[in-house]
Amino acid sequence: MSDDHTHVQEFFTARAADWDRRFPDDGPAYAAAVAELELDEGDRVLDAGCGTGRALPSLRAAVGASGVVVGADLTPAMLQAAVRAGRDRDGRLLLADVAALPFRPESFDAVFAAGLVAHLPHPGDDLRELRRVVRPGGTLALFHPIGRAALAARQGRRLTPDDLRAEPNLRPLLARSGWHMTAYTDEDVRFLALAVRQD
Repeated sequence: MSDDHTHVQEFFTARAADWDRRFPDDGPAYAAAVAELELDEGDRVLDAGCGTGRALPSLRAAVGASGVVVGADLTPAMLQAAVRAGRDRDGRLLLADVAALPFRPESFDAVFAAGLVAHLPHPGDDLRELRRVVRPGGTLALFHPIGRAALAARQGRRLTPDDLRAEPNLRPLLARSGWHMTAYTDEDVRFLALAVRQD
C-alpha cells in the first residue's frame, strides 16, 4: 500500500468507531443527494469510499430489490462500523481501493461518492477508474453533507483557490477524466457535483 493510501486509511481508522455519532443528522442530506442521481429500479450503483455505509439505505431504496448496491472502502474499520449499523443488509460491502476497483468495465449505472474527492491521492487517475466501471451515459455524484466553506470553518482552515472541489478546478478535472459536469451546488448545507460519463 502506498504512503498516500496508508495515510487515508489511518485517518479513517482513527475515526471509524464514532463517525456516525459525530454526524447523526446527515441522513436526509444523503437521501436528497441520492435522489439527484435519478436511479431506476434494477440499476447497479457503486458507493465509492462508502465509509460506514450511510448512503446504502437510500441507494437500496432507489434501485429496489432487483438492483445492485456495492459499497467499497479502503478502511476495514469503516466497513466494520457499517456492518455494526446493519447497513450490509442494503448492499454488498467490499474492501477495495477506488484506484484499482475489482470490477469489469461498465459494471455500474452510477457511482455515488461522499467525501471522497478530497482524499484521492491521484484525483485524475482515480476519477478515470470510476469512469471505467460505469457504462457510457452513466452518472457520478460527488457529495458532501456540508459545503466547502462550512467544512473549512469546521476544520479551522481557510478555503484556498487551489481547492480541488472549487468549480473552476473540478470541472476541468472531471473533463480530463472522461466526465461531463452537469450540475454543481456548493451551499452551507451541502456540496454536490453531478457528472455524466462521456463515451
